[in-house]
Amino acid sequence: FTNKAAAEMRERISALIDDTASTVWMGTFHSVFSKILRGEADKIRLGEYSLSSGYSILDTNASESQIKLILEELKRDPKQFPPRMIRNAISSAKNQLIGPAEYRLRSGDTTFQRVISDVYERYAVELIKMNSMDFDDLLVKPIDLFRDHPEVLEKYQQKFKYILIDEYQDTNHAQYVVTKQLAGAHKNLCVVGDDAQSIYSFRGADISNILDFKKDYPEAMEIPLEVNYRSTKRILQCADSVIKRNDARLEKTLRTNNAEGEPIILLENFDERDEANRVAQHIRDVQYRDGIKFNEMAVLFRTNYQSRVLEEAFRGRDIPHQVVGGLSFYDRKEIKDALAYMTLLVNPRNNVALHRVINVPSRGIGKKTLNELLAKASSKNMPLWTALADTEGLGIRPQAVSAIREFRDLIVELQGDLAGGVSISKVFAKLMQRSGYLNAMKGEHDFDLQVRRDNIQELQNAISYYETYSKNPTLQSYLQELSLFSDTDKYDENKPAVTLMTIHASKGLEFSAVWIVGMEENLFPIAPREGEEPNLEEERRLMYVAITRAKERLFFSHCKQRRKFGEEQVQLRSRFLDEVDAGVVRTESGATIRQKQGSFGHGSGFGGRVDGISGGLRGGMNGHAGSGGYGMGSAGMGSSLGDSEPGDIDNDHDWRSPLPNRRPGISRSPSRRIEYDHEPEEFAPYVVGAEVMHTKFGKGKIIQRENLGWETKVVVFFRTHGNKTMRLRAAKLQVL
Repeated sequence: FTNKAAAEMRERISALIDDTASTVWMGTFHSVFSKILRGEADKIRLGEYSLSSGYSILDTNASESQIKLILEELKRDPKQFPPRMIRNAISSAKNQLIGPAEYRLRSGDTTFQRVISDVYERYAVELIKMNSMDFDDLLVKPIDLFRDHPEVLEKYQQKFKYILIDEYQDTNHAQYVVTKQLAGAHKNLCVVGDDAQSIYSFRGADISNILDFKKDYPEAMEIPLEVNYRSTKRILQCADSVIKRNDARLEKTLRTNNAEGEPIILLENFDERDEANRVAQHIRDVQYRDGIKFNEMAVLFRTNYQSRVLEEAFRGRDIPHQVVGGLSFYDRKEIKDALAYMTLLVNPRNNVALHRVINVPSRGIGKKTLNELLAKASSKNMPLWTALADTEGLGIRPQAVSAIREFRDLIVELQGDLAGGVSISKVFAKLMQRSGYLNAMKGEHDFDLQVRRDNIQELQNAISYYETYSKNPTLQSYLQELSLFSDTDKYDENKPAVTLMTIHASKGLEFSAVWIVGMEENLFPIAPREGEEPNLEEERRLMYVAITRAKERLFFSHCKQRRKFGEEQVQLRSRFLDEVDAGVVRTESGATIRQKQGSFGHGSGFGGRVDGISGGLRGGMNGHAGSGGYGMGSAGMGSSLGDSEPGDIDNDHDWRSPLPNRRPGISRSPSRRIEYDHEPEEFAPYVVGAEVMHTKFGKGKIIQRENLGWETKVVVFFRTHGNKTMRLRAAKLQVL
């Protein structure tokens, strides 16, 4: 499902079956079918237009830009009808194999739905006029091709006698259908997948594809893969205890031969800044105590915006980090401009690319001139590029006519250079110089312009690298590789930095230590959009994916309050923490979390009120720990956060009952109590009065001890350094 994963699999196959691996078609669905469509492009027709093998692949931004142009032609305000929403609706329809005509019949009669139908019809026509396809077309067009041309289907059925699909749980309806088409003749189909990791329904993934596989292929043999080679027993138990609460799942029993492993730690924080600082502190601790390198650590979150405070905290503590899913190099304006120019050399019919750079840098082709050209192209049913060749009768200023001619001549000249065998990198350098793009970025003391020039140079380097290491370098292939690039492909596992990424982006990766932050209701599980039903089963699968990224150390983290929409809001601890088997997760102080029947925690519905707040505040005012809605074992006002006394919580009188004005309809779920496990036996010699030796502070004497299970602390008096408070598990003290 990523180019990086496909490349790794190609290398593994080459190691297994030598050079014959080069004949195997290997890649993502999109890349494999893009290759098929290149060879069969002339059969994809709409009216008088057909595709050519040099077609462009529009990325999401380019697709939205084209939709915006269509809205303007339809005299519809893009602010009132957002292009992104319309693109998403069209994408969803395509993945369900619903074309423009059927969509109009199915859709309602609201203004917005009529606009989507109008745009969808125009969009389909404009794409083929532009000799272009979007990502969804790479899956839909092969289905149409195989349906309308049985001889083409038979050719590829004979070519692909054996089909293997990885990550089958993430396939959508279009991928399901095209798989059935290709496998229909021989039925030699092998799919690998984990229903517990189906997390892309928002992209159209259908978990029923894997759940119902035996119904679709009754003769299939099912081989359960139940041995986990990555995680410790504790981590695996944690993941299994969460996912087994789902109804839609295939039964399996996971096991591992790995060690029991370290306890899973829960960090309880006041707010998101406290959370970020605590995570940063723990990262330093894990690096020092466990010897885990930064590039073996990851912080996972449900939504992108959560990374900001984490980045600030990491910068403050000089923790190197990389954000996967941030602004990509290829998303920067100057890079998109340069690639739009290069796209025109391969496919001048691409209106989106042409519209982007025809006046970049400014060459006197203003909006009025461009509108005249667009109107002519629309009235004559021709691409914008064709309209550039004949500007007579349009009332365009002579200076603009001259600029249009020079622009078009430059593109034609560079197309000739490519056809004549001039290297891509030399053509690119000439393009950047002759177009005036580099000159427009000159400014001796302008730092931003310097950065943009450096980025253009870096793109030049990337093109040179591609030419050096590609077997058959062509500009068309290079642009296709970039168009199919994904966020996960940008992840550098060897970079000496902690990785910050969404849980979705982390799928398929593994780390020695993982922190899952924002474990709060309405954040994880995320609150459903207005009018939508909560998809708790998918959120639970997402939790499973997050947990199983960890090999050795796992940390959960939640806040008692979080700033949202400019206001501080009280947060409920995530229900997923309550679903973990008792005793698997500990707080920082060494307490384990166990279910306590008969007491009341937070409501299980989204947006429920916070039960137990008064109890939490009451305990906090007295310097003790509160519970209920504020989470377990967390001190309120007057006590340090996170340290709890078991006697304050686990007693016969349970004051965590619902408040009198508790909103009806919120289900009551068992909350948790905190109990300390027995201390490790190796802590027994460290009693008050014992003399100890420390490698840095020298000889000292234990003057105080706080029994906190695994997190037991001692205060040691050192003659030359005074009193030092230390956790026994990390202090490296030797009893004399």
